[in-house]
Amino acid sequence: MAKKKLLISLVALGLVGTLAAVAGLGLAGAFDSDDPSPARVARPATTSTPPLAPDNPTSGTLLAPDPDFQEELARAGISTRGWETDFSRHSVPFDEIFSGGVPRDGIPPLDDPKFTTPEQADQWLGDAEPVISFEINGDAKAYPLQILIWHEVVNDVVGGVPVVATFCPLCNSAIVFDRTLDGVVYDFGVSGKLRNSDLIMWDRQTESWWQQFTGEAIVGELTGTKLTFLPASIISWVDFKAANPEGQVLSRDTGFSRPYGQNPYVGYDRADNPPFLFQGDLDGRLQPKERVAAVSIGDEDAAFPFSVLAEERVVHYTVGGQDLVVFFKPGTRSALDGLLIGDSDEVGATGVFDVNLEGQTLTFQADRDKFVDNETESVWTILGEATEGPLAGKKLTPIVHANHFWFSWGAFKPDTRIYQGAS
Repeated sequence: MAKKKLLISLVALGLVGTLAAVAGLGLAGAFDSDDPSPARVARPATTSTPPLAPDNPTSGTLLAPDPDFQEELARAGISTRGWETDFSRHSVPFDEIFSGGVPRDGIPPLDDPKFTTPEQADQWLGDAEPVISFEINGDAKAYPLQILIWHEVVNDVVGGVPVVATFCPLCNSAIVFDRTLDGVVYDFGVSGKLRNSDLIMWDRQTESWWQQFTGEAIVGELTGTKLTFLPASIISWVDFKAANPEGQVLSRDTGFSRPYGQNPYVGYDRADNPPFLFQGDLDGRLQPKERVAAVSIGDEDAAFPFSVLAEERVVHYTVGGQDLVVFFKPGTRSALDGLLIGDSDEVGATGVFDVNLEGQTLTFQADRDKFVDNETESVWTILGEATEGPLAGKKLTPIVHANHFWFSWGAFKPDTRIYQGAS
């Protein structure tokens, strides 16, 4: 018998901003966007290990001021009150930016995140619950979506590298960035604005506005610069702790009172439902909220629909001249389905990797919930680590990817090739 969905049709009721506002409920003062801006702080740079990722320069050409910016702001209905942002510089039309229903940091970011052990997290995290898995310089951390769904931005340091872990529930976009630019470590928050339904962040040093989906500053002093994407995956909690028994897990001890484990966007991820606060043209090649494993390398973009991946489990493909493999593993739950994330539908997880390992090109096939290479018959996990066979202990190089909803990827990457399947 199919599970009965607990649907809260906020979108259907036309309550603009309500979905986002739900995530902003909490401590008194959380909605005060007119407080003085935080001090701008420059911090020492930290050297990070570059990932295998799209060409993504951290510095770009800063745009000249727009002499008509005030008129454009007025036409778009964007208030500048309380902001020290240089609104004369912007790379996107202001009328593409909408309020998400909460003010700046009404959805509060986590600036001093606390972490716990896998054993302690087992008390409140279900095995199939989704977490953002991130590892750099031997330091592995899990960011449970049951926490990120209420905060969206976590400023952290992992393996000595200042990073920001982000999650936009409206696009199902989980992305980790290096937050050092030209020797300055930037701290990020939630602007309360959206573009193409996607989170717009802001930095406290210059109060520039940043598009989460692209990692690019789109308004303010730093307009035209880009953050560096770092490889991260949404996988199940059980897969993370199996691979990282000594790993760290973001704690529920956040300093905020939130019903962690509950989903404020109940039923939002139904594939055929229209997205929230999206004014663009939908790319009808897939249903709006079909999940895709999305990859950009060089000037090429590709999307691998979960509906196809669930059938094939392993896909070999070339994007931007890079030979890669996409793994799909069933089991990971959605964070945007039922009222309780731990009881929500299973949607699966993906990993994307370079098929070349130490001069050898590997090909793979699925074997139950593992992956086996044809060359050595070694057994690999969803995180690209060999656990059995001649290559045990080796790791494939991860390629930056994300499990976005199709509507959002199609909006930002309209020339994307969609993988149609092997047959």
